[in-house]
Amino acid sequence: MIEPHGALKQGDGLLIVDVQNDFCPGGALAIDGGDLIIPMLNEWIHAAVEKGVPVYASRDWHPKGHVSFQSQGGPYPAHCIQDTTGAVFHPSLNLNEAVIKVTKGTRFDQDQNSAFDQTGFNQRLLRDKVDRIWVGGLAQDICVLQTVLEARTFRLKVQVLQEATRPVSPEGGGRALEKMRLAGAELVA
Repeated sequence: MIEPHGALKQGDGLLIVDVQNDFCPGGALAIDGGDLIIPMLNEWIHAAVEKGVPVYASRDWHPKGHVSFQSQGGPYPAHCIQDTTGAVFHPSLNLNEAVIKVTKGTRFDQDQNSAFDQTGFNQRLLRDKVDRIWVGGLAQDICVLQTVLEARTFRLKVQVLQEATRPVSPEGGGRALEKMRLAGAELVA
């Protein structure tokens, strides 16, 4: 595994994607082993803070009865409902007050899997002078994938921390990694 202190530099940003209670074991839409990535992400967060690299954390923040929920004809059980315990970042994730939260999934008429999807996140990165992002989080084959693909459309350099992500399924994870690689993201072991 790459060492974060040596890897991070000026112009970088660290993005933690959706490490929320509902995506971790015991949650409404749990990813197998989703909590196992937290120690590694904490190492990266610590290194970023020490080096003055901005840390961003995206979160699903769905209104009740969101269009993505099975009760509304969507593919997923109700999850990450605004102001519930399930929507909170996992308590073991060391996010401090300086972290910049990127809130998505708030629209009533569509889902937003990417941290860039109508959130203004790209504008924030431009303001922060970030041209390369390091990405870890959940789920590798849904929100991480869509975030990485959209980051590449903005011509951002993207480093995917493979060991700091987990997929919904191994097959989906393999396909997602290949799509990210083909889009120009670098897969970091």
